[in-house]
Amino acid sequence: MTDNQAIIWSSLRYADARTAIRFLVEAFGFKETAVYADDEGGVAHAELRWPGGGGIMLGSARPDSVIADLPAGVGSLYIVTDEPDALFARATAAGAAVVKGLADEDYGSRGFTVRDLEGVYWSFGTYAGE
Repeated sequence: MTDNQAIIWSSLRYADARTAIRFLVEAFGFKETAVYADDEGGVAHAELRWPGGGGIMLGSARPDSVIADLPAGVGSLYIVTDEPDALFARATAAGAAVVKGLADEDYGSRGFTVRDLEGVYWSFGTYAGE
């Protein structure tokens, strides 16, 4: 395994995965790495990379998925960013719904939480763990 390979991937289901991908790229700055269509015109599998490392996998909600019992648009992720202020402005300009505005936390992080178009919670902050 190389240093730039993610070893943990969050996985999400969306009712409209193609729209979700466009939103995540525009609002948060993910880089579209791979998108594979399914037979119905949806997304069988997509990978989006985070510029600081790691990424997410997502796809269209479909009954043959191993996570078919997980409703589309459900999830909560925390992502480290060095530029929370600029990212907050970008996310809100793209239509992300603010859950918790930009704030400094007692533990030293600066960040915020928003929801995407289908309701997934996205928290971004400077706290990178101990």
